[in-house]
Amino acid sequence: MLFRPFSPRRPGTAGGRRGKRATVCAGVLLASVTGLFSAGALHSAPADAATSPAKTTPSQAVPHTPAESPMPVHPQARTRVTAAVLDLDGTGREPTVHGADTRYDTASIVKVDILAAVMLQAQDARRPLTAQEHAHAEAMIRHSDNASATALWRQIGGAHGLEAANRRLGLTATKGGPGLLWGLTQTTARDQIRLLRAVFDTGPAAHPASPALRADSREYIRTLMTRIEKDQAWGVSAAAGSGWALKNGWLQRTTTGLWDVNSIGQITVKGHRYLVAVLSDGSTSMKGGVALVEGSARDAVRSASGR
Repeated sequence: MLFRPFSPRRPGTAGGRRGKRATVCAGVLLASVTGLFSAGALHSAPADAATSPAKTTPSQAVPHTPAESPMPVHPQARTRVTAAVLDLDGTGREPTVHGADTRYDTASIVKVDILAAVMLQAQDARRPLTAQEHAHAEAMIRHSDNASATALWRQIGGAHGLEAANRRLGLTATKGGPGLLWGLTQTTARDQIRLLRAVFDTGPAAHPASPALRADSREYIRTLMTRIEKDQAWGVSAAAGSGWALKNGWLQRTTTGLWDVNSIGQITVKGHRYLVAVLSDGSTSMKGGVALVEGSARDAVRSASGR
């Protein structure tokens, strides 16, 4: 089965297990006026040089910031959220966008894009993924492992490789993060729908020319996105009826304490498949950011389905 029923577990309700996982798992952004690392996943970040400690809970370990690419974080005046939805079983080919379709930092939703780039490069070389690539891909998507994401980010050639792949996938507004800071890739909700179409859209009008990703490559990415760990099964899946496939990303800005929370994926509602992307920033807590994303996903899907 490609999809599985939504399991309504949320961050903050995973109890002691979640507290332990936070040591290696929280999507915390370590930032100061001299350095910034974005990690939307719940695993420890690559460590090169620490600049200043991130705001943490007592159970969280402080990740380190790569010394390259210093980027200050500026306070935000308000919470922002943008949702985009496309009915794959409808007649339209363009998503409906709710909110301003401006760029947001991706955090770990970029891991789907990284994997798509890996698949394209393997296709070009006329080879299957290696055992190590499979291991990194599974850890990166299912467990949101940062070390695996960094390894594959290096392999594809960082931002340059990501953007080269995105041109083939049809993305037009996504800019790769600097250096090793893949979590600081910037994107729009509409562009994330383009990425999701490249993975999920299999209808006769989906690919008028030869698709960039082969059918087996698309199936591999879709399958991993249906097997997300239970404590990460939130976000756009909250709007699902009978099945979902997703990837989430979240990070905390150290200088402001505010949260970026994002979610992308495919859901099924009353037999219709919907691609949904919700991007947000400026939330005062992760719990609040998750609630904002889930509420926005429900509203967008309700509007698209006429419910």
